[in-house]
Amino acid sequence: MSNGPTSGKEITRIPQRNDRMPRAPGSGERGPLQFDSRHAKHISEVLSAASPDVVTVPPTTTIMGAIKTMTFYGFSRLPIADAGTKRLLGFVTSVDVVDFLGGGLRHNLLQEKYQGNIFTAINADIREIMSSKLIYASENTSLHDVLKLMYEKNVGGLPIVDEDARIKGIITEEDFVRSCRGVDTGLAVESFMSPNVVTAPAQTTIEKMTRMIIQKGFRRMPVVQDGVLMGMVTASDIMKYLGSGDAFEKVVTGDIGEVMNQPIKSLIKRSLITIEKKMDLGHAARKMMDNEIGSMPVMDRGSLAGILTERDFVRALAENRGILP
Repeated sequence: MSNGPTSGKEITRIPQRNDRMPRAPGSGERGPLQFDSRHAKHISEVLSAASPDVVTVPPTTTIMGAIKTMTFYGFSRLPIADAGTKRLLGFVTSVDVVDFLGGGLRHNLLQEKYQGNIFTAINADIREIMSSKLIYASENTSLHDVLKLMYEKNVGGLPIVDEDARIKGIITEEDFVRSCRGVDTGLAVESFMSPNVVTAPAQTTIEKMTRMIIQKGFRRMPVVQDGVLMGMVTASDIMKYLGSGDAFEKVVTGDIGEVMNQPIKSLIKRSLITIEKKMDLGHAARKMMDNEIGSMPVMDRGSLAGILTERDFVRALAENRGILP
């Protein structure tokens, strides 16, 4: 690519390859997991698997405006692009927002630059907290290389750009889950779940969980009460809570202590959806997609055995296709 999205930024770009991912053999054989093509054949391989309708915001959007956009669309990550050229400039994630409002490194910006005035800070430009360490792919990049880079760089989404660095689509972990949906893969959930699950007691404060998310790099955590699994709380749940309703009114008026001292069980808004560890990975993908969730607790005879996330499908596909040893 002749022109990068930004100058003076740390950019990772993956090479272009002409080879396509191997296709599964005919009926009766189990071959490599498939990526479904949802668009016309003249569209590039990676764009056929990506989401083409990308919502972006310019870097001058307020932090509050970005939170509202992410909440409205249900995004956990939002591309930041130049308003005129549509060139990719950076990303902001729900973890970035929680970091900013909840006491992480970005929170120091609030204290130092805005003297702790949250109302002023939340109306600052989103570029104040976005990440400009760009990892992206071109339209001609193979799905093989996209999958490999997403796994190696541990990113949940990869923007697809044209030769002028204008964003044309975005491929996410969810797209890889969709590719497995309903497929009889012959791969068991227990082979790819994370077995060592860190749980949080229901009375844990939102402040404490926020710090755990930031310090340990978690995006979600199961919540238990008296040894019984209650549900899951994610970074996006915390972002929505801090950026809306009565909680937000208290945040901007400086009464954030009361907001952050609420128990995390108050953030659980949906019924618990679980899977069994022997379930086929493709059936788990269907359950995840049908319920519009990014993770599920894995149970074994009534006890929590692990957690399966969208990230685990990226690993499963990478291993299944020989990308990983």
